[in-house]
Amino acid sequence: MPRPIKFLQVTTFYPPHSFGGDAVYVHRLSQALADQGHEVDVVHCVDSFRLAGTPEGPPSPEHPRVTVHSLRSPYGVLSPLLSHQSGRPWLKDRSLGELFRQRRFDVIHFHNISLFGPRVLDAGGRDAVKLYTTHEYWLVCPTHVLWKFDRELCRRPQCLGCVLRAGRPPQLWRYTNLLSNSARSVDQFVAPSRFTAELHAERGFDRPFEYLPNFCDRADADWRDPGARPNPRPYFLYVGRLETIKGLQTLIPSWRRVDGFDLLVAGCGTLDQEMRALADGIPGVRFLGHVRQPDIGRFYAHARALIVPSLTYEVFALVTVEALARKTPIIARDLGGLTEVVADSGGGLTYRDEAGLIECVHTLGPDSDVRSELAESGYRYYTAYLTREAHLNRYLEIVRNAACAKFGRIPWEAQ
Repeated sequence: MPRPIKFLQVTTFYPPHSFGGDAVYVHRLSQALADQGHEVDVVHCVDSFRLAGTPEGPPSPEHPRVTVHSLRSPYGVLSPLLSHQSGRPWLKDRSLGELFRQRRFDVIHFHNISLFGPRVLDAGGRDAVKLYTTHEYWLVCPTHVLWKFDRELCRRPQCLGCVLRAGRPPQLWRYTNLLSNSARSVDQFVAPSRFTAELHAERGFDRPFEYLPNFCDRADADWRDPGARPNPRPYFLYVGRLETIKGLQTLIPSWRRVDGFDLLVAGCGTLDQEMRALADGIPGVRFLGHVRQPDIGRFYAHARALIVPSLTYEVFALVTVEALARKTPIIARDLGGLTEVVADSGGGLTYRDEAGLIECVHTLGPDSDVRSELAESGYRYYTAYLTREAHLNRYLEIVRNAACAKFGRIPWEAQ
């Protein structure tokens, strides 16, 4: 009989010290693996989160078989700053070394390691299977999101000028072999969308990828019994951070052309006050602020559609999975991984400009066969590929294949 697998998840951010979807994914994955009887350790950097000066989110419940190691250096934010500049986890080395002395892991899975540095990929030696998931574009982009000069989509790299415009110090290690050499320690790279894998290859990162889309593990009952509608009028929904690259500023002015439907905005961020000012005088735009994950389901379930207006290349937005799981269609900008999930699922519509957005809204606003067909198609895709069970089956298959390729056997299974 196979014994439980010992996993280590390495990520810069983890709830409640987190901002976005990468941390949510690591938490979901860790809980799901623990539910299957595996042992999971998570290591993350509290000092990195505190660099932004953002308040902590609400605590997330942890499974008894999940052990979280929250790294804090006596030097505070100097630790992630030094890692950012050197590419090495200098002030985290002692804590990481102690962890590896105390525990042996079968699988080390790296996620967002931007403020650990690429040399963290060498941690743990050669005795474990090593995975790396590209939740963003850090491997090929110093600003992580391919948003050039803080104003436009990056189609042709000009990295030095871009990071200076973004107010970040250049990382000189990116002009050496440090990243490519450290990447050789990883046995398998994983991409949540085929688009992301292809874009990494186009930007010169030539390691092979396995495709593993994101998942949602707690939504199935929401559309069956979502409770009362949380808004008196029918509405469309935006869920995400209030930041430039997420594109809410392109959505709000368009609502002047929408009659009979509200726009509910769930999320917070640095543009919170600016977005509220932009919406002043536009009927039907309502800001919800931060909505806790256990409470967001009913907002999805009653929405006419989720709108995702991102201006840059989304890898695979978790909000799209959460919408499909509630039989809620998607309206997404025709860009990056968003185009892929809409096309694969058949669960939504895409647009390229304001006229296209308004057409999508008018198509999905009324109760219609079109909306019902998209909702059913998206939900069928979710149940086949984006559930916890489907994700874990594919995830563990990738782990097994990587172990066989590396060791010629699967160490945690009986011989």
